[in-house]
Amino acid sequence: MSHSGILYVVATPIGNLQDITLRALEVLRAVDAIAAEDTRHTSHLLAHFAIHKKLVAVHEHNERKAADALIARLQAGESVALVTDAGTPAISDPGALLVDAVRTAGLQVVPVPGASAIIAALSAAGITTAGFHFHGFLPASGAARRRVLEALRASAVTLVFYEAPHRVVASVEDMAQVLGSARRLTIARELTKTFETFHRCALGDAAAWLEQDSNRQRGEFVLLVEPAPIAELAELGDEACRILESLLAELPLKQAVRLAAEISGAKKNALYRRALELQNGIHE
Repeated sequence: MSHSGILYVVATPIGNLQDITLRALEVLRAVDAIAAEDTRHTSHLLAHFAIHKKLVAVHEHNERKAADALIARLQAGESVALVTDAGTPAISDPGALLVDAVRTAGLQVVPVPGASAIIAALSAAGITTAGFHFHGFLPASGAARRRVLEALRASAVTLVFYEAPHRVVASVEDMAQVLGSARRLTIARELTKTFETFHRCALGDAAAWLEQDSNRQRGEFVLLVEPAPIAELAELGDEACRILESLLAELPLKQAVRLAAEISGAKKNALYRRALELQNGIHE
């Protein structure tokens, strides 16, 4: 009786090819086939490391259909490596549908971690606030984008976004409008590539900085928005905080915040932000 093959989810470099891991190279050389977001792009990566393998296209337009064929190969005992153009499959890239289908079929999925734009940006940004929320790409439509940002406005952790060059100015303008122009933003551009750039500024100054030089709008972006200063907490008072903490011990967060606001008369936004801090173990 033959054993089923394994689907390896392999992270590839986000820019500098030397960031590929030794394990990734070993897996790419050992598998029977490589499922790639763009076979032409991946063929250049493989050629650089003298790897010759059959490539199968798996992208956002054919992922569901391709999953059936790849599952059949895995069930026949072949092993397959899943890669995208850069970084880790299924993280703001195709791959999640395939991985879900493979797992649903009862087959093994093994991660092969590596370069990550999210972690690279956070590690070099110098942000001291604990915790972060990775959202990925915001909607292309301005109205939809602002609705998403509004839902994230009260978050007490750093917000991390990916953005495309043709939308980055509009996105930071919406962030300043919805999240507040005083928040600090770190723009991380072209990570690990020749023109890698980090720039820190207030959200309200970001659009002007990007527009000062058209080169600053080129490439791939990670945007890191730090939490708003907790100036409102001083207005809560000890009694409001005590009421909130007591309610949080017994009730879901939103219900506790609503009741605490009704009982204490304190601002709901400040109570909500404090509740998130308490849940995340963040203290002044």
